[in-house]
Amino acid sequence: MKLWNKGYDVRKEIEKFTVGDDYLLDQYLVEFDCKASLAHAKAIRKSGIINEDEYLKLKDGLNEITRLSKAGKFEIKQEDEDCHTAIENYLVRNFGEAGKKIHTGRSRNDQVLTAIRLYEKHNLAEIKKLLLKIISTIDGKIKEYGKIGIPGYTHMQRAMPSSIGMLFEAYTCALKDDMNIIDSALKIIDKSPLGSGAGFGTGLDIDRELTAKEMGFSAVMENPLYCQNSRGKYEAMAAESILQVMMDLNKIASDIMLFSMKEFGFFSLPKEICTGSSIMPQKKNPDVLEILRGKYWIVLGYSMQIKSIYGNLISGYNRDVQLSKEPLIKAFEACKESLAAATIVFESLSIDSKNCKSAMSKDIYAAEEAYKLVKKGMAFRDAYMEIGKKYK
Repeated sequence: MKLWNKGYDVRKEIEKFTVGDDYLLDQYLVEFDCKASLAHAKAIRKSGIINEDEYLKLKDGLNEITRLSKAGKFEIKQEDEDCHTAIENYLVRNFGEAGKKIHTGRSRNDQVLTAIRLYEKHNLAEIKKLLLKIISTIDGKIKEYGKIGIPGYTHMQRAMPSSIGMLFEAYTCALKDDMNIIDSALKIIDKSPLGSGAGFGTGLDIDRELTAKEMGFSAVMENPLYCQNSRGKYEAMAAESILQVMMDLNKIASDIMLFSMKEFGFFSLPKEICTGSSIMPQKKNPDVLEILRGKYWIVLGYSMQIKSIYGNLISGYNRDVQLSKEPLIKAFEACKESLAAATIVFESLSIDSKNCKSAMSKDIYAAEEAYKLVKKGMAFRDAYMEIGKKYK
């Protein structure tokens, strides 16, 4: 039974159109809705809406749904519309009156908001763990190869002396900044919307501080209307924070592809992480890096989808926002997969010190030569001109 059902049926074509893929996407949200529902059950027990026996039944049921979901055995049907309905229907089937009471004091609007907010928090934390892993992996390569010199490039031309350590540390600095950006997003997102109802409160005495604490939120979103207005803003913020990660992975992938070309030969990728050609027997293709580079643009598209959906909407809930769920989930999945793949690349990467050394041509020391003259008393402009004559 649908949560909004009043005894009539919607035409199947309309139901299919309005539900979309939510019943499939919501597999990602089941455990988070159960977590929020358990916190809500505690709050309505405190308010006297349900008794202790009913609360324990609901607790057992929600824990069972979580277990089934993690095992891939909790089904959400198209006619359910979403995980929220499927969960309540399960509780009603198995626990009768207790299941019918779980929705007291909340709207599907704040229920969806809360599950998505918990999903965002969880996945941003997972991405931080993956960032720490790739940073540690790169640091290991710096310790092993960091002192090997390579040219630094400007305008894609040899410019000044650099090193593997300088290049790789630039990556870790960027990824550490990304962690700070994610922390900034988390600080804002870490507020509970549960208890805001459809955006105008519930009219019941439900302890919102209790539910926020039970779910691990640091604060409550006080204004119920802003809870609804934040949907879209917060999703865009989460997507934008992981887009920064993807942008850095894009640059890293481009660098490794360039420097692993035989024309450079600074890096080498083992065949185990490369693919081949269907016509050219000799080929060893860095497809993993090409896909990694391309994923930035895919996540950028997801981010733009989220922002576009929320344009021109009036305050309060609008069904349009349902369409943001898919790009949000896909952005998180793409980022996690990309970080895992990039870590494997760095674990497998070899550095050819001979090729690196042979690329350190004399011209990249030109600025250093000019500064030697400066240290002897020559004006920089004169030193610049003097050294420049050697490289015409």
